[in-house]
Amino acid sequence: MKKTIQEYLESHGFGQFSPKAVLFDMDGVIYDSMSNHSVSWHDAMKDFGLDMPYEGAYTYEGMRGVETIRTLARAQWHRELTDDEAQKMYNHKAELFANQCKLTPAQIMPGIKTLMQQIKSDGLKICVVTGSAQHALLDKLLIDFEGLLSEELIVTAFDVKHGKPNPEPYLMGMKKCSVEPWETIVVENAPLGVQAAVAARCMTIAVNTGPLPDQQLADQGANLIFPTMTALSDAWEILYETWNQTPSSSSSAIG
Repeated sequence: MKKTIQEYLESHGFGQFSPKAVLFDMDGVIYDSMSNHSVSWHDAMKDFGLDMPYEGAYTYEGMRGVETIRTLARAQWHRELTDDEAQKMYNHKAELFANQCKLTPAQIMPGIKTLMQQIKSDGLKICVVTGSAQHALLDKLLIDFEGLLSEELIVTAFDVKHGKPNPEPYLMGMKKCSVEPWETIVVENAPLGVQAAVAARCMTIAVNTGPLPDQQLADQGANLIFPTMTALSDAWEILYETWNQTPSSSSSAIG
């Protein structure tokens, strides 16, 4: 673990790692919602004549919905969609997702509440950073995680111009938490999300709750990989103690 931290510090030229905030992705991290996304993405795009394989929801996870649709149209139709076209298609996907959630409500990911309680007890801020604009889940966050999450520390697709893998969502999360990259831990489950967190120069923990191989998360630069949120929760106190005992490197932290 200490070696992992030193490698992180050296790769970014930081002199210390002093975690003060944990930034969580939402789908596949806080909620076990990716199966609903998979079905609604596939069915919605099929209605417009685009092919979105069920596993595509995991490949594009974290990207803003309209950007995902533009990417699909560019690859399959070889043209750029207008804003109105992309938004119309996304609205249809959002409607199908809301209906799917009524049929199969997304459950809170096992282990996440315990983990958040541990993080809060350690005095760290908690922020949600999601590429989602799906009110079916966003509206549930503050109810399901009362006392753990606050509205001012939530970043959604409405808050940024560029979604993951662009670092803007995590840069916005750090801004809301008033922290620097070397004071931040990101918890992600998707390759594009890991890529965004690494681009924002954050210590990045990947939790592989989907069907993609660990290697895809490692290839994007994840510093640590866990199989479940429960496994991360079980390891949290040892991780946090180790981080606080790790000496600074010889170089100074830079912004």
